[in-house]
Amino acid sequence: MILRFSLPYRTIFGQRLAVCGSHSSLGNWQPAAAVDLLYDEATTCWSLEVDLPDAPGELTYKYVLRDDNTGAQQWEFGPNRCIAYNPARTPRLHLSDYWRAPAQPENELLTAAFTKGLFRRPAGNNPARAAAPAPAAKKAAAAKTKAAKTAAPAAAAPATDNQLTPTTAPATGETMFRLLAPRVDSHLGLCILGSDPALGAWDNTKALVLSDAEYPTWTGTVKLQQPGQECLYKYAMWDAAAGHALDMEGGENRVVPVTQGRPAARVFNDESYRYADAWRGAGVALPVFAMRSAQGFGVGEFSDLQLLTDWAVQTGMKLVQILPINDTTATHTWVDSYPYAAISVFALHPQFVHLEGIAALKDKKAAKELAQLKEQFNAKDFVDYEPVMNAKWKFLKLLYQQEKKAFLADAEYREFLDGQGSWLVPYAAFSALRDRFGTADFQQWPAEFRTPQNLAELTAETAADYDDFGLFFFTQFHLDKQLRAAVAYARSKGVVLKGDLPIGIYRHSVDAWTQPELYHMNAQAGAPPDDFSTTGQNWRFPTYNWPRMAEDGYKWWKQRMGHLARYFDALRIDHILGFFRIWEMPIESVEGLLGHFSPALPLHRHEIERRLGWFDYSRLCEPYIRWHMLQDIFQGEAEAVFDEYLDDASYGRIHLKPHVDNQRKIEAYITQKLAAQPEYADYFAWLQKGLFRLVNEVLFVPAGDDFYHPRITLNKSYSFRELESEQDRSRLYDDIYVDFFFRRHEEFWRQQGLTKLPPVRYATDMLICGEDLGMVPASVPGVMKELGMLGLHIQRMPSNPETEFGHPNTAPYLSVVTTSSHDMSTVRGWWEEDRVRTQRFFETIMGHWREIAPFFCEPWVAREILVQHLHSPAMWAIFPLQDLLAIDSHLRRANPHEEQINVPSNPTHFWKYRVHLPLEELVDAVGFNEPLRALVAASGRG
Repeated sequence: MILRFSLPYRTIFGQRLAVCGSHSSLGNWQPAAAVDLLYDEATTCWSLEVDLPDAPGELTYKYVLRDDNTGAQQWEFGPNRCIAYNPARTPRLHLSDYWRAPAQPENELLTAAFTKGLFRRPAGNNPARAAAPAPAAKKAAAAKTKAAKTAAPAAAAPATDNQLTPTTAPATGETMFRLLAPRVDSHLGLCILGSDPALGAWDNTKALVLSDAEYPTWTGTVKLQQPGQECLYKYAMWDAAAGHALDMEGGENRVVPVTQGRPAARVFNDESYRYADAWRGAGVALPVFAMRSAQGFGVGEFSDLQLLTDWAVQTGMKLVQILPINDTTATHTWVDSYPYAAISVFALHPQFVHLEGIAALKDKKAAKELAQLKEQFNAKDFVDYEPVMNAKWKFLKLLYQQEKKAFLADAEYREFLDGQGSWLVPYAAFSALRDRFGTADFQQWPAEFRTPQNLAELTAETAADYDDFGLFFFTQFHLDKQLRAAVAYARSKGVVLKGDLPIGIYRHSVDAWTQPELYHMNAQAGAPPDDFSTTGQNWRFPTYNWPRMAEDGYKWWKQRMGHLARYFDALRIDHILGFFRIWEMPIESVEGLLGHFSPALPLHRHEIERRLGWFDYSRLCEPYIRWHMLQDIFQGEAEAVFDEYLDDASYGRIHLKPHVDNQRKIEAYITQKLAAQPEYADYFAWLQKGLFRLVNEVLFVPAGDDFYHPRITLNKSYSFRELESEQDRSRLYDDIYVDFFFRRHEEFWRQQGLTKLPPVRYATDMLICGEDLGMVPASVPGVMKELGMLGLHIQRMPSNPETEFGHPNTAPYLSVVTTSSHDMSTVRGWWEEDRVRTQRFFETIMGHWREIAPFFCEPWVAREILVQHLHSPAMWAIFPLQDLLAIDSHLRRANPHEEQINVPSNPTHFWKYRVHLPLEELVDAVGFNEPLRALVAASGRG
């Protein structure tokens, strides 16, 4: 059998195309043995003929671009191609392919957000389904669905389990057309119109209707009636109800050339449908806990996602974005309201369970109490975390005992336990032991439990204390069931559910308990100073042991992503910069200023000495404290502070006393004093902040072995300002600091991102969006674009440090634009924070030159800002619900300062925000919904 490959591609000098595949003549998937194609300069087409055995078989293959100038090679985008052939039917087969270019925006339309949500194909809607594969073929296709829709890393060798469903080759004389086209409305199909009578001779009622049985690939086979003539054709949308084609693609006609030589079967794997414009959508962001409904329990629940989905459909919103939903129960106090400190990266938070969705309480007294508490909690304008959770746990325990027998016999639960047991069993064990010993800090547990041992035996249903663990199996089963129901509902309505992946793990978590080797438990992760916090952020999470994670191919990350894909078709990766480098602090730090980037290339003492001209450890690396500083910071309390906390080190130098010589010691000491004198809480908070400032007064942070990191924002310190000469300041800041933070690491961090991100990006078929705010290395946007990951653009935090405000019009297509995030004040709150800045924004960004900005963010102002974002070229415009409600004077909250979800500068912030309107009322708010829908439609989104 003769198999001919051909594809048009214009290379530059030194480049060549090769094909690699599953047959020996194609290198047996050994990249070094890939076979070069031959180039025809006249047609700019590359081709190759190979002989295959005269027996039926399957061939998988992929093209690779080799560059002799650099020695690099790049695989084409997407899964491996696969063709099933039968020489008896097809002795000669021509495969006409197109290069699937990596890093193309349209590649992201192949993610689950589009294929499973926005453009999912409802059963039985396409006349061409008569051509669907037989049941056996369908079964084989289903087995490969996950691999088929997951794009392989462009820079890596292809994996043979990552391939499309095999295409059965047509018979001799037949032509098969195949087009990868996810962007087709569910009520439409695809067809081909062409010059050959078999393609309708350009009659739009006689087109070749394609099958979507292999969606997002569309296929159709035909025997051209005029094989001796060149056939021109184009793809078009097919309206089955009307019986004709519409919206033909743009661009030049495609061509089926005249068959040369012996008759053959031909397969045209065409490049993508040529749309007139790029797809853009709008979405809404709201944490699940902030949702309010008539059936709620003082906190949002997974069932409320269906109400928000209904509202999204009414307003033209195509996406619902939420915050992390993992279990954070560590202390059973309001501290657990922080959603980014999960005790398990797999388990769901019990606060989101809908109790009545499990079963009705049979105990009438308990049922009455439940109804009373529901009314009491639902009347509150915030999430009262502790009493709500205490009540939920009470009723969950009652429901568990009531339903235990049926639950353990439930085949659906058995299937859940079977599939999720690898994380579920350790989670149930950890949770029960946390409650038994009164702490999530497993280092404080009895010695025999500090490391997980015999967990299956510990949690066995035959164990006398099984109920301690069974409660958590029961709760997670119902949480999973209720969330998946909400996901299925959203997909059925064409709405994408977008989740949130926290960058870190909690120090006292199941993950740290079971796999401590994956983390640096003696370090802390956070963020350097930014608009959110001038002293940086300390999340107190351990940092990742990336070299250890790499040893097993980032298995933990792949499992984590795979689990998230169970619920989400799109995902926001929190602080994606952490995959390039994370801000790491020593365990004795409370604030973030004494941190450093990890990994990094610290400066050796000799390099500092050479570039600065001198090196004095005590002057550069120890806190620089002088009497006038104490007077500046502590005013009239300076002498008292000196007496209690400081020592005279001679020659005007002052040192902190040993018991308070780092921030963690200061925090512990002040906590003791506060416990003894709680009435002086404000004073001690002020005092602690001042003492922290003294600790931060260094210019370099030791990195070990005589290596050092420049302290972040060192130019804002007393120590820097009081260097002896302007030359020292210039050398330190301009020559050392700027080079270190903005030049020295760019290629180093780029390689870090290209190493760590692909396993995460390609673990699933989710649409990936990265939160890339803050101190962004120059290499980050390029790496994200190369991997097809969307960036985030917030008007008030422009990526260009030379501009005060960004403009949605400048956002690239592969991005998300938004008016604000959960870490910021809402648009209305921000409008009132700084009148001078607001005026500049009003004039320069909104175009109201020489007009006085209104004191409050009036509805028409919020509407203009909203419209500006809707018309951005970005793929997605996603808005906090608070900023959408801002355009309606009747529905928006009275006080905008009650709308902010998180205050990053406050490490003890209570996450309690709750929408002031029930979602049922929002669904019925026609006077708000219809105008909003009109704005979305007018912008061309969706």
